Amino acid sequence: MKKTVTTLADGRELLYYDSRDDVVRDAVDRRPLDPVSTSSEIRRDPFLGDSVAIASHRQGRIYHPPADECPLCPSRDGRQSEIPEADYDVAVFENRFPSLAGDSGRCEVVCFTSDHDASFADLTEEQAALVLSAWTDRTAELAGLPQVKQVFCFENRGAEIGVTLGHPHGQIYAYPFVTPRTELMFRSMAAHRAETGGNLFDDVVAREEKDGSRIVIDAEHWVAFVPYAAHWPYEVHLHPRRRVPDLRELDEAARTEFPQVYLELLRRFDRIFGPGEPPTPYISAWHQAPFGVPGREDFGLHLELFTIRRTSGKLKFLAGSESGMNVFINDVPPEAAAQRLREVASE
Repeated sequence: MKKTVTTLADGRELLYYDSRDDVVRDAVDRRPLDPVSTSSEIRRDPFLGDSVAIASHRQGRIYHPPADECPLCPSRDGRQSEIPEADYDVAVFENRFPSLAGDSGRCEVVCFTSDHDASFADLTEEQAALVLSAWTDRTAELAGLPQVKQVFCFENRGAEIGVTLGHPHGQIYAYPFVTPRTELMFRSMAAHRAETGGNLFDDVVAREEKDGSRIVIDAEHWVAFVPYAAHWPYEVHLHPRRRVPDLRELDEAARTEFPQVYLELLRRFDRIFGPGEPPTPYISAWHQAPFGVPGREDFGLHLELFTIRRTSGKLKFLAGSESGMNVFINDVPPEAAAQRLREVASE
């Protein structure tokens, strides 16, 4: 992998990740951009104890532009985009409309491919491996920022999820605090250790493998399963067999096998609802240990992949119980979801 670091016209950082070492990235961003002005502010909820990012400047961000005006496509035919080169493998840049900025953290956009009409599932294993390398590199770099406590790499896919740009891309949020979901996991880890003496992540994976009914993919270095108490209609958790706290500590064997396993999962998701159905909307989220906290080495890096589509033409909405009380109601039994994801392996 070759990494090239440069800047955009307004001073934001842009990074190219290339599979070939001889690629030269020297195109200049010639757009007349004003300096980025953000008003991101972190406020603490006194009742729930969680944090909310107030970012009013995001109201002006680009919203569903036509394909020929996509800001994530390469700059071609006289049209300038966020990426000055005429082509690229993987590109990462600071978000022009960040939810977190400065002392409040950092937000980045990760463009998986220059092909506007592709999706992550369309990538080759080599391309997916390059994205994994970019995620890992950004985790390492952002971990070095003094204000950053946790790095979250994720992809929102589909208009139903709320995606405003159709180009295949994801995002990275570098939070200045430990997120509520992760704090809950740490509390559960501590309670499990006190009760059993074991590691929560190791024991959950072992339980799923022993049961077998919710296993989706059982590979040499990764295991994917629908969790026992799945929140979403179709939800899969992907764990490396050798537990590590974050992407930086994956060994070479796990890195090599990851593209094959992950691409297979994404392709199965697109086949859940049968032929002729539109692409399945999903959220794909890496859960990594926060930095500088007791017990981080006991945390288990894993990826959570889920869709809000519960059946053909119907979505799972977070209504009263979910949004008001955070009590999920799942219409699809996890065992049935796992069975369907195994069935579509050969379709």
